[in-house]
Amino acid sequence: MITVTPETFALAQAFTISRGSRTEARVLTVRARAGGVTGRGECVPYPRYGESLDSVTAEIERLPEGIDRERLQDAMQPGAARNAVDCALWDLEAKRAGKRVWQIAGLPAPVPMVTAYTLSLDTPEAMRAAAAKHAHRPLLKIKLGTPDDMPRLEAVREGAPQAKIIVDANEGWTADIYADLAPHLVRLGVALVEQPLPDGADEMLAEIERPLPVCADESCHDRASLDALAGKYDMINIKLDKTGGLTEALALRDLAHSRGYGIMVGCMVGSSLAMAPAVLVAQGADVVDLDGPLLLAQDRDHPLHYDAAGVHPPEAALWG
Repeated sequence: MITVTPETFALAQAFTISRGSRTEARVLTVRARAGGVTGRGECVPYPRYGESLDSVTAEIERLPEGIDRERLQDAMQPGAARNAVDCALWDLEAKRAGKRVWQIAGLPAPVPMVTAYTLSLDTPEAMRAAAAKHAHRPLLKIKLGTPDDMPRLEAVREGAPQAKIIVDANEGWTADIYADLAPHLVRLGVALVEQPLPDGADEMLAEIERPLPVCADESCHDRASLDALAGKYDMINIKLDKTGGLTEALALRDLAHSRGYGIMVGCMVGSSLAMAPAVLVAQGADVVDLDGPLLLAQDRDHPLHYDAAGVHPPEAALWG
């Protein structure tokens, strides 16, 4: 039996990107029950992809009784709904077998991975202060995508002169803006830029110089996305809410790697339950961005552990 429940987690502070601000993470928790055992998964419906709490709940509630992971891949499209169900079924299978998900999937034992910490969009002064507060972190991610990005970027670099920086434009630039900004991104030591141009309007990336790696986020969902990325992107950002779960995320990672793409593993703003399966995908990734729980005022029980080594694999009590 599969059930779905909405839950809300307050954020430690307002989180802003070029599309708007939020003060809470609204998620859906899926429970898959069989033989007296319960597996859990979490998703974050994303309006950018036409999803809402109600629409994703309706998708999940339409599933036939007794669905398994293999049939699920054809029964649902990639997206948040399939993600939560897929991850719940992985968790259920592991608990019933008395094993960990990584063992069932034939993966090496996971280890901690250094993760980015995201600074939300704000005034240059506020972003400088935030960067200084988190300058001890080895990797900072900056949300940009506005006409006034350079002062913000300069301010972050001043606040955290030693940190590695990645930039996420969230589809907020034009080709001309990106071409103007790219040399400055290089000058300031930015390691990569995520989705500088809108999905569907990114053809210019194949024609203009890319002096630093460009990572596809909104333009890459699952394996079917890869053909359209050729010549435009150097990396892909794998998020389980886009792939539709751990099953497709692992397959996408392997196929993308075989085609020469760098791998980034990212997240929506959710709890440790949403990040837990992504930690398996993140093993060996070039960039890991699984900081969602660090942005929350309160997390789930048995949360993921974060320290100087990065984000640690989940305890079985949380997931998998």
